[in-house]
Amino acid sequence: MRLRKGQYETSVPTIADRVVQAALKLVLEPIFEAEFLPVSYGFRPKRRAHDAIAEIQMFGSRGYQWVLDADIEACFDSIDHTALMERVRRRVKDKRVLALVKAFLKAGVMSETGHYEDTDTGTPQGGILSPLLANIALSVLDEHVMAPWRPDGVMGTTYRRNHRRSKGLATWRIVRYADDFVALVHGQQRDVAALREDIATVLEPLGLRLSESKTRIVHMAEGFDFLGFRIEWKRKRGTRKWYVYTFIADRPFRAVKAKIRALTHRVSQADMGAVIGRINQILRGWTNYFRHAVCKHTLNRLRHFVNWRIIRWLRKRHRWPWKVFRRKFTTPTGRWLPIAADGVEVFNPAAVTVTRYRYRGNRIPNPFLRLRPA
Repeated sequence: MRLRKGQYETSVPTIADRVVQAALKLVLEPIFEAEFLPVSYGFRPKRRAHDAIAEIQMFGSRGYQWVLDADIEACFDSIDHTALMERVRRRVKDKRVLALVKAFLKAGVMSETGHYEDTDTGTPQGGILSPLLANIALSVLDEHVMAPWRPDGVMGTTYRRNHRRSKGLATWRIVRYADDFVALVHGQQRDVAALREDIATVLEPLGLRLSESKTRIVHMAEGFDFLGFRIEWKRKRGTRKWYVYTFIADRPFRAVKAKIRALTHRVSQADMGAVIGRINQILRGWTNYFRHAVCKHTLNRLRHFVNWRIIRWLRKRHRWPWKVFRRKFTTPTGRWLPIAADGVEVFNPAAVTVTRYRYRGNRIPNPFLRLRPA
């Protein structure tokens, strides 16, 4: 059953539904994963967002610097059931499995007023099966855009791609993470505009369309945001060399600061140890995701922000003047002590080791290919 909240729909399956969906996923995933192209990374085994970012960085460094930064409008709510079931039927012939898939798609929506509504489009967000169904539908886009990259295609080899570019023709590829994707073009701005129209035509039979307000054509020198990262082609300081850099985008930085603010409200009477424990969980998860970006400066800003939020909270809570607080949190020599409670210190995000994430490309293992007969 799906619940509608505002303009979005969220699936809240019962325990029995979740068991059936998990079993169905175990049946369908090996069948379709063996056929999915390596340019998609979202909700697939052994793949992660960092692989998508690394691919963009690698191809951007090789001249693919015009970007179609695309957004599919209400993707999960708009996928056409008929088109999706056609894709499933091509690989699955068991009518019982097909009937189960169709039943989940037609589960219906329970509105906030308790009124039941049928659903003719969309996949049940929040369900175990939903990401796989979305990838099955959007694999049409991957196959269309990457068709020239097949061994017999016009971009199938380095020689053919260079030959096309020598004639003034563009080459392109796509990088997709679930319903978020970018198309990278080695060519001119007009080539990206033509590719945008081509992609819109491919998405139309699926009941999908590109958002007019959020889809844009940019050059990497302008920079764009993808999966929380800011990707930008810029000159290395002190040199004449240009590189594709990945930074932390403004939006996730504002989001993590909002979470810290909520935990350290000045009138909060929450247990300090519990608050620090929760802050540490947030900071560790956030920094672990972004530690492959150029982010030392950002992590230092975050450390400064967290420390001062806690300091202001404690001073307000205990009505400590600055001299009292300083005496409690410094050694007799004047050195600052770490802020801690119940033996737990506040995590220092600036202490995280920043490392570059290496592009893995076709070296990413596909666990289901080993299941196919030789």
